[in-house]
Amino acid sequence: MNSLRRGFANLQTLMDSRASRSEQNNNLETPAADRGAPTGPNSSQQLLHVECQVAVAVTTKVKIHVSTVDPYDVRKLCSTQIVKRSCLGFTSFSIRDLLRSKEPCCSLKLRTMDGVNEVGDVTVSRLQLEEETEDKCPENKSAVLCDALHGSVQDKENSPMMRAALCSQVCKLYRFQTEDHRWLLVREQMSETPLSFSLPKQLLSALIREHTDRVAEVKALGDLSPHWDGLRHDAVTHSLQLIGCYQQTQAELHCLSTASCFKASSSKSDRHLQFIPTNLHSQRMEVTGPGSSGVWYEVITFGAPADHHQAFKHGGLKRLLIKHTDHTHSSAPFSRDESCRAKRLLAAAAQLQPLVFGLAEQLLSVSMEADPNRLQDVLDDLREQTSLFIQALNDDLVKVALQDMNSRAGSGSSHLHGNGLLCEVSPGDQEGAPQDDTQNREEEWDRTWVNVGKSLDCITAMVERLQERQRHLQEQPSPEQQESSGETKSQHTASPSSFSSSSSWQEQLLPLVVTLRDCVREAVTTARAAMTFVVLQGAVAATVARGPTQIVQRRHAVFSQGLSAIVCGFMLKLFGGLEDPEFLQQLLSVGILAQFEGLLSTYGEELGMLEDMEVGVADLSSLAFAITEAQSERPDDLQPTLTGAWGDFVVEVPLPSESFRSLPEELKAGRLIRVEPVLFNIGINQHQSLAERFGDSSLQERVNQQSCERLRVYCNKLREKLPNMAGIQSLLDLLSSLDRSIEAKKRKNVEVLWLAASVCRKVNGVRLTSCKSAKDRTAMSVTLEQCMILREQHTLSQQQFSSALDNMRRDGCRTENVQKNIGTRKFAFSSVQLLTFPKLYRPPDGSYG
Repeated sequence: MNSLRRGFANLQTLMDSRASRSEQNNNLETPAADRGAPTGPNSSQQLLHVECQVAVAVTTKVKIHVSTVDPYDVRKLCSTQIVKRSCLGFTSFSIRDLLRSKEPCCSLKLRTMDGVNEVGDVTVSRLQLEEETEDKCPENKSAVLCDALHGSVQDKENSPMMRAALCSQVCKLYRFQTEDHRWLLVREQMSETPLSFSLPKQLLSALIREHTDRVAEVKALGDLSPHWDGLRHDAVTHSLQLIGCYQQTQAELHCLSTASCFKASSSKSDRHLQFIPTNLHSQRMEVTGPGSSGVWYEVITFGAPADHHQAFKHGGLKRLLIKHTDHTHSSAPFSRDESCRAKRLLAAAAQLQPLVFGLAEQLLSVSMEADPNRLQDVLDDLREQTSLFIQALNDDLVKVALQDMNSRAGSGSSHLHGNGLLCEVSPGDQEGAPQDDTQNREEEWDRTWVNVGKSLDCITAMVERLQERQRHLQEQPSPEQQESSGETKSQHTASPSSFSSSSSWQEQLLPLVVTLRDCVREAVTTARAAMTFVVLQGAVAATVARGPTQIVQRRHAVFSQGLSAIVCGFMLKLFGGLEDPEFLQQLLSVGILAQFEGLLSTYGEELGMLEDMEVGVADLSSLAFAITEAQSERPDDLQPTLTGAWGDFVVEVPLPSESFRSLPEELKAGRLIRVEPVLFNIGINQHQSLAERFGDSSLQERVNQQSCERLRVYCNKLREKLPNMAGIQSLLDLLSSLDRSIEAKKRKNVEVLWLAASVCRKVNGVRLTSCKSAKDRTAMSVTLEQCMILREQHTLSQQQFSSALDNMRRDGCRTENVQKNIGTRKFAFSSVQLLTFPKLYRPPDGSYG
């Protein structure tokens, strides 16, 4: 309806100009009140024409107020901003009646405000897509178009899924002519997203939980040598600092309004909004042509993911990580999975060792009863628990850890004591240490398990022997027969009763049980020391080795900003492709491509922003998506959920039951969808001119080259998995053109961005565009992309290309974005600054300043 109001505002201007011309011709100075209504014989001849291109519900009733404006006051408009209006009258009509009318226009009577007198006529015409002739268009095509657009707004755009991803929508409508003189209706929509705040809050909770668990894990390792205890203290201190900072940020975010969905560019340096993306919006365009349904194109726009709070005095993440990362500890060969295995081994050792020891003691106690059946039952339990103990602890990870410990011991860093504690070894002490203790520890580990098995076999054999002797004793003749059998035999063999005595059974089992306990204790000591080493190395690598807490916090904040943007883009792609089996199969086969477009210069602070953005985009490669079934269609149940830990996060995207049931079985079973992020950056402002002439743009060249290689790998996988996918064969030409464009190393070669975006759209990827604050340069980029899509995909005429571009930049959604951020509808450019911009990235006159 905003477009409708502007249409009638144009009516006022038209009437003012006509009244002014009449005043000049008659050379009369009449009061404004005398011109408030048409009088005289020519009053009925005044024609008022209003053209308003807007799509509204067919049931809407529109009321028109027609006013005149005093020309004298118009001349004072620039200084006073106040205009005196005199109402001529009003009229109303129904959109439904207009669409159903056989005539393309209808004439309405303009009545005074009291509804008594008629003071003129108003003609309302509907939108004409084609020349409506009897032979070419027997039916009203504009009605079909408006109904289709209205349906898309009401059905898809207002669905529970879309409301979970988007909010606070702003829409603009345009009508453009194609090369074959047909008309396109273009709907431009800009929306905020609740993910701007919800996902950073979830990320903060996950990071707090992860570091809290890490503190508990390393504290549970028990006594350590002073050297390793010092590393544990550093890791704990590092984690506690992050926990305190994140809890404070989380508390400040919770104090904000629950309806907050937007962080203005003026707030990008606020500490408590460090994790929130700047000016995050979805920029969407629906193109509807005659006889065709609407086609959607999306771009996610947000300020370059960077930590503006810590600023860029010492550079961005890339430079800071190279300078401050502790490579001494980060070189540990243990992955997150291995650290988890080590924790499971420690838990298994703590659980199974007491069970084995308890059953061994019980075996000795039962042996005092000399009960073969009871003794066999206890032995079976002991053998079962010992077998579980061997399966749990006889892991190759222990060997790997022992080898790494030995290598560090060889450099004088650590040593494994017999009591299982990790101790440092000085080079002087190491000379007298037995070489076998460090070189053959893996062989000793294997012998340990052999000894455990042999000890258990010896106990089993002894119990069988005792049982056999007990059965033999029971088969012996009575005592009287035994006395008469002769005394010579008893002189040479022991009495069977001696074998059946309880003290004899315990005495024979005791040394074997002690040996088993010693072997188990030795295995537990070695395994516990090795797994403690793995867990501690993992904790150090995840804390101290990543640099100071300020760098780790910066990295988390940059990741958080990119996370909200990429999740929003994925959700829109998923919702739009639920009925496309080829797209769903692509998600299963090769994952989703996320193409980040940067417009940052490689000069000054923006160089640090680009360094932040490079690391943040790379960290998103560890992200994965999973699709789940929502419990209901309430907005809260359709919000994405973040699970996992740093380096292994999974975003669960819920779908309504009806949509979820239509998915392939693999996706319904929880198959993860991987993310392949790539970043292409081309600086376009005056600072990039300085960088190219007097500075260094090698970072931009390296980022583009590496992203081009990753993009080619992704496309090759896609061609291999889905060779029959629509448009897949044209990827080779686009990739070759992209390679040549990057290798050309031209100044401000924006063709790189156009080609990368084309490849992304070909493979159904997520498009994301950023500049410093996603306000000015981003507006130039997305409006240019929209017009290029209209020209290439919908045959927008070349004559209307520039006009369409200017219209979108002057009156489109991006002006609303500027208004939201800085309170004015003009882009923050100067005329001198724009001289350094590529021509297609320059706004029209009057739209900047």
